[in-house]
Amino acid sequence: MFNLVVLTGRLTADPELKTTPNGTSVTTFSIAVDRRYRSGEERQTDFITIVAWRQTAEFISKYFKKGNLIGIEGSIQTRRYQDKDGNNRNVFEVVANNVQFVESKRDSAPVNSGAEPASFSNADVNDFADLGDATDDDLPF
Repeated sequence: MFNLVVLTGRLTADPELKTTPNGTSVTTFSIAVDRRYRSGEERQTDFITIVAWRQTAEFISKYFKKGNLIGIEGSIQTRRYQDKDGNNRNVFEVVANNVQFVESKRDSAPVNSGAEPASFSNADVNDFADLGDATDDDLPF
């Protein structure tokens, strides 16, 4: 079974970094995602809640702000709770595993003055080998 979500959308508000009582970083925000529509129909937008934890939450809070385009890969999570009036509520959200910039820096307003944002990746620079003078014939694909 698979539970994989890939979304591209714009942040509807600045993400706010919070910390759980045990010190874990978390941010919850929403993105506006356009839904495909048929010719002649009005465009529709869905507002999807995203939750990010630990380094991913810190990265998003540092480099993204309202209106920025963001790419998210994650999984759907549902949970239930009772509100203060005793009503049962269901929550649908996407837990972000990986995020990426979707637009270039010049296409969006600067997130913080003077600082060049780092790229967020799970790969280490040592995971890649130098191919030297390799040609297309040397590549396995």
